Amino acid sequence: RIANDGEHVQPGQVYFAPDNFHMGIKSNGKLFLCDSNPENCVRPSVSYLFRSVAQNYGAGAIGILLTGMGKDGAHELKMMRDAKALTIAQDEQSSVVFGMSGEAVKLGAAAYVLKPEDIAHIIQSIVKTHNID
Repeated sequence: RIANDGEHVQPGQVYFAPDNFHMGIKSNGKLFLCDSNPENCVRPSVSYLFRSVAQNYGAGAIGILLTGMGKDGAHELKMMRDAKALTIAQDEQSSVVFGMSGEAVKLGAAAYVLKPEDIAHIIQSIVKTHNID
């Protein structure tokens, strides 16, 4: 669903930034939207989101960077890994374009480099192990 500014994140939901807005998350679980300058030539930018996640959630977060052109999110995925978050990048073989995730791999930002099916298995395992809704 499309995120709203100030909306509290709910379990079992996936949020997308609206067109032309960056999206971040505060430590209280509320989303915020920002129309500041594009990052990595794009708005919304996953870099903006990952930076807020690294700063506010650290080891309590999971960052996943999938196929895409450019390097958006790669350095910020490294920030997340440095903050002890679980970080994953899509592998080259399954990527249409090994740009964003490839840059993350080069930076050592991804603890795991996997095809999407294996990413799903890890997420399911974490949810089951930690009894997350």
